[in-house]
Amino acid sequence: MVDVGTDPATGKRKQLTRTLGTLKEAQAEYARIAVRRHNGALVSRNKMTVNEWLDQWLAKKAEDLEESTISTYRVTLDRVRGRLGHIRLQELTEDDVEAWMLWALREGRIRATKAGPGLRVTSVEMSLARLKEALNRAVARRLVAVNVAQEVRIPRKARKAERRAKAEVPPWSVTEVHAFVRAVRDHRLYAPFLLSLMGLRPAEVCGMRWADLDLDKATLAVANTRTLVGNKTVVEKDTKSLAGERGLPLPAPVREALRNFKATQAAEELAAGRAYEGSGYVLVDELGAPLDVRQLRGQAYGVMAENALRRVRLYDARASCFTYLANHGVPDHLLARWAGHTDVRATKRWYVKPDVEDLRAAAHAWTGLTGLPTPVVREM
Repeated sequence: MVDVGTDPATGKRKQLTRTLGTLKEAQAEYARIAVRRHNGALVSRNKMTVNEWLDQWLAKKAEDLEESTISTYRVTLDRVRGRLGHIRLQELTEDDVEAWMLWALREGRIRATKAGPGLRVTSVEMSLARLKEALNRAVARRLVAVNVAQEVRIPRKARKAERRAKAEVPPWSVTEVHAFVRAVRDHRLYAPFLLSLMGLRPAEVCGMRWADLDLDKATLAVANTRTLVGNKTVVEKDTKSLAGERGLPLPAPVREALRNFKATQAAEELAAGRAYEGSGYVLVDELGAPLDVRQLRGQAYGVMAENALRRVRLYDARASCFTYLANHGVPDHLLARWAGHTDVRATKRWYVKPDVEDLRAAAHAWTGLTGLPTPVVREM
């Protein structure tokens, strides 16, 4: 029996009892516990399960995270709960986590009562990251001695296999952007589509209010977003980060398109009378009701299908925008500001994606290295 401190709730002395086979074993265990207590690393036994701890951890995280973010956390950890949630937190092992990871990669997509194909590497990695974060907090709370998931990694072979099986869809090239602009020139949502091509996130376009625009000064303020939680519930909130709250200049074609769209909405309001909602948002339907990101995407995909354009995510218009700006000499610090990032490395890593034609100037420059003359191309 070892004294291990006092209960903070009652002030009573707390003791641990261990039963061992010999006096020598008991003395060794007593010394081990005493040392861990002295070092502040003693973990008292408890019967809490992984699920119970995740519930507590998520409830605490919800105090500091946006509703959409905590919803993502819950979905991400739900992938873990089914196979690991019933295990006692202190009995969870690295082998348990490793086995879950391999199962998730092979057959983690649950279909009704049976397993389906494996989850994507990114999905498994996100679940692992959240589990590691929760277990790190459990270590800090002295509920467990170590984070057993800390060294679990996605096998390199799994990453390579996924890359071979699914090629990344590149964003639109400049030529494809031109084709899309021509296709939407007479579309009712021409102005919101141009805002997307300016690099605004779909949630930022949906959250844009007329009050955020100064058409006389040709500026806009990104300060509000409307996103979907669980692909169903619309949530209105401020920007993704402090850097996301930013002011941007309006290019002349975008300002003109917005002026026309505002006039269109005024005519629609007059025609609808009392049926018009008057929500104050830029992106609304003919009766003034705000559109959500799914509806905006649906309109864009409809244009792509009708005009035989290569289908890409509307979100990837950001990559087309920032790649073009980077290729045309916009400095890194301005590029990050336009994107709504604090660190330009994030902008360049995720959104600057030069294609073969973007590298053509480098190919011409290479000729100077050799000293060879540039051949004159003769038309046939």
